[in-house]
Amino acid sequence: MRSSRVAVPFLAPAAIAAVAILAIWASPPPAAAAPVSVTPPALDVRDRQLPNGLRVLMLEDHTVPVVSVEVWYHVGGKNEPPGRSGFAHLFEHLMFKGSAHVGPEEHSHFVESIGGRDNATTDWDRTLYFETIPSNYLERILWMEADRMQTLDVSEANFLAERQVVEEERRLRIDDPPFGRLLEIVFAKTFTTHPYRILPIGSIADLDAATLADVRAFYRTWYVPNNATLVIAGDLDPALTMKWIEAYFGPIPKGPPLPREVTPEPAQTAERREVAHDPKAPLAAVILTFHVPAAKDPDLYPLQVASRILSEGESSRLYHQLVYERQIAVAAGGQAFSLEDPGVFFFFAYLQQGQKPEAGEAALQQEIDRLRAEPVSAAELEKAKNQIVAQRVFDRDKAQEKASAIGKAAVILGDVSRVNHELDQYQKVTAEDVQRVARQYFTTQNRTTVFMLPAAMRPAPVPGGAPGGSR
Repeated sequence: MRSSRVAVPFLAPAAIAAVAILAIWASPPPAAAAPVSVTPPALDVRDRQLPNGLRVLMLEDHTVPVVSVEVWYHVGGKNEPPGRSGFAHLFEHLMFKGSAHVGPEEHSHFVESIGGRDNATTDWDRTLYFETIPSNYLERILWMEADRMQTLDVSEANFLAERQVVEEERRLRIDDPPFGRLLEIVFAKTFTTHPYRILPIGSIADLDAATLADVRAFYRTWYVPNNATLVIAGDLDPALTMKWIEAYFGPIPKGPPLPREVTPEPAQTAERREVAHDPKAPLAAVILTFHVPAAKDPDLYPLQVASRILSEGESSRLYHQLVYERQIAVAAGGQAFSLEDPGVFFFFAYLQQGQKPEAGEAALQQEIDRLRAEPVSAAELEKAKNQIVAQRVFDRDKAQEKASAIGKAAVILGDVSRVNHELDQYQKVTAEDVQRVARQYFTTQNRTTVFMLPAAMRPAPVPGGAPGGSR
């Protein structure tokens, strides 16, 4: 069975994707060491657009006889009508239920039968469908993608069945697990107006209220060629591939103008606080969030470097201080989460049994103050940048990672050329840059504090008054 993935941050220390190359490199250099400088070969991306608005990005690479195909629909949770959350995620499922010439689940079954793999992800800004396959099957995959773009079977039976699947997925991922509702509470408190305040997985009440007419209208509006970017990377013949694309996607009519108006989030001017008690939470969790700029803003480079310094590995600041030295937390970290519109930076700690949330908050704030007060060391800076460089270099060896980087640059960052320039921007980040963004964004008035506590920590009811706690 295809595994659905809703792309949301999970507030746990990030895995070190490039550990192998870092083990080969020397340990963090001394303060006087020169910065690492790596310039991988540029990706020569061919950029085309069909008359119906479909954007086509192709990268020719004959290293292995494999090709990765990605279709980026520029629609996510933030584009859903009020009271209809979860539609983008619902369509992630419906797109595998068959079209005019492809039966239910036949798309995935075919990919598996040829030794390939496929899946899809949904977030607030886009819905992404992808396949990595032997390159001699490229034409067939392009035909199948075009068929479901134009003739998806949005029947009542498919709608009702997949709505039930999505609702069950929400129960498994959000409603039932320990800390499952933590992100929902955090985003609803951090964002007051922007639709980022609602998780892409949606709510059961909204999905239950949806009608078949609602779902079909969503499909006709957003699943159109002028809202799609087709990315193909790997073993391909550009001229022949473009001929197939024109044959299969070219006849699809252009969709209506896209309703992209989104209410912007107003600037936060005072700290917000929330205390939630959850009977499923085994420990106390403390989350501090700060609004940060959109993904394409240059300040995201030093913020991502700061994220590595705070969270990457056992020598990172938050792990070392809260988990190893003070032993008040079982996990702690800081994570920049970039979005197409202004996003958020998380500081988090899952506390040891018996620890008070106020102690976790104070410990996190102490590290924030340290980041604001003094430049990070040369060794910390170079280690963080080495980690980013290593991950990006490794990703250049994979057709799917290349396609994803191209798609993100084009759709989310708004400039496909950034796929060849971002690594250089990370390598230019200085200690002063990290301190500057910490001072600019990690302020009290820009902070939201959320405690999620076990039900046993709920204060006893006050005689004659309401029980303590907000939830």
